[in-house]
Formats: sequence, C-alpha cells, structure tokens
Amino acid sequence: MTNIRKHTQVAAAAFILSLAALGFSLPATAMAESEFSIFSDCPLSTPGLSACVVAKTESGKVTLGKKTVPIENTITLQGGLIENRETHEPTFVGAADGNTLSKTPQTVPGGLLGVVAPAFLPKFLQEIINKLVSEGLAGVTATTELAAPAGSIGINEQNLLKAEGTALSLPVKIKLSNTFLGENCYIGSNSSPVTIKLTTGTTSPPKPNEPITGKAGKLEGNEEGTILTISENSLVNNSFAAPGANGCGGLLSFLIDPAVNLEIGLPATEGHNTAVLNNTLKQASAEAVEEHP
Repeated sequence: MTNIRKHTQVAAAAFILSLAALGFSLPATAMAESEFSIFSDCPLSTPGLSACVVAKTESGKVTLGKKTVPIENTITLQGGLIENRETHEPTFVGAADGNTLSKTPQTVPGGLLGVVAPAFLPKFLQEIINKLVSEGLAGVTATTELAAPAGSIGINEQNLLKAEGTALSLPVKIKLSNTFLGENCYIGSNSSPVTIKLTTGTTSPPKPNEPITGKAGKLEGNEEGTILTISENSLVNNSFAAPGANGCGGLLSFLIDPAVNLEIGLPATEGHNTAVLNNTLKQASAEAVEEHP
C-alpha cells in the first residue's frame, strides 16, 4: 500500500486498504494515462465526489418467467460515488451526460412467435391478429433501462468483496422492441420498477429456483493505486419478481399485452426469474481522474 499517493482521495484509499484487510493482493499493472478516458462521464462537478466508477457487463443472462435472454452486447453502468464520512456508505451519482445505464438492446432468441390472439375473440379477429403477430414478432429485442433516479442505485463494495449480502441494487424496467410492439412495451415502469438485488455470494431463492453463486472476481491495481480493476466478476440474483408487460402493440395493447405475458410467463413471482451479470469494474479516485483529463 506504500505506492498509494498521499493525496489520493480518502474513499479510494479506504477501499484499497479494505482489500488488504480481506487478504487480497493488488498486483501492479502498466496503465497509460489514456486508461483514465473510461471515466470521461464521471460527474466530477458534483460536490463531495470521492470516486468514479465504470462497470461493463459483457456477458450473462436474464430470465423472466419462461424466456431467457442472453447478454451478448456490453451494458455499461457509470457514475460516481459520494462517501458518507460517518457511515462510510456511498451514494451513487449518475453519469455527467445522463447515460448512467446504457440502453443496449439484446436479441430475444426466437422473438415472441408463440404469441397468439386470445381465444375469446371472434375467429376472424383472431386470424387478423395472429397474422400481424407472425409477421411482426420475429425480431424482438430486450433493453434494460434505469427506472429510478441514479441515487436509487445501491453499491456496497464490502459485500461485493466478501461475497455476501447485496453488492449492487438496480431498479430497472425492460423494454421489448420491434416495429409491431411499438415504443412503449415495457416490463416494469418508473413507478413500479423491477428491483434486482445482486450479490457475488450465494442466493437463497424460493422454489422452483435453486441457489446460484456469484464471484467477487480478480483484483488488480496500477502502481499508484489510483485505478482499481475487478475482472471476472459475476453478480447474481434469482429471487426477484417481474410484473406483466404493458403498452405492447400500441392501440392493440389491450389484446397484445395478455398474449405477450402468456408467451413469456408473466407476471412471474419470486423464484421464477434469474439475472446473471458478468462484469469488469473499474474505480478511480475523483482527484486522480481530474489530474488525468
């Protein structure tokens, strides 16, 4: 720890010291000053900001009800932290440009081709709707969006490192998109978000889900201790609930919503949903980022 500069922000230094206390080592890695460019959207103008954080989810999956969507396109969570000097609990601050959680579409395997018109409709109307569905629900994407202010995001680095409790809490909504579904087809909303409490430890879900285990990951630091990288990190949860979809199909949503929910298996109670996020996280003191524009 002697390589940490005396003027490094207290929050970053405390984090590094906590790693040592837990028995982690920080091998030095060569990092050019350009490595700080990853923190370009850190909200440095926020008073009291102690650290900048970027987490990239590069793989994993999200299962809602009967439908599993693999994460194949990188999702980025970025912002900063303000540490409470009394409780040492950080408050998350959103990215400077507002793009705190990137809106990255993921392909829904097979689309939603199993959607069919409700049986109570007249046969001719069923045929019309089924034709529209068969032509319009082949290329569906799912996009996870932040469904609450950035301050609602919870981060607990001690829990992440110890592989216990909640390491990251995300209030989200999932947008289902294609031409037929329109722009307002969502699972969850700003008023009723899907809150996923992720852990690097082992979950205790209700049946039928079985416990799954995350991973704290591999820690590395540069020579000055100003940038920390946690790679091979896995955050998991399989005990959250998911509501039904709403707003699908525009004016036909009163017919399409029930059909979409039937196909996916929504609403889905706790024990029927799973999130696995495999990440690379980077953190630097706010002061260090300011010194390396």
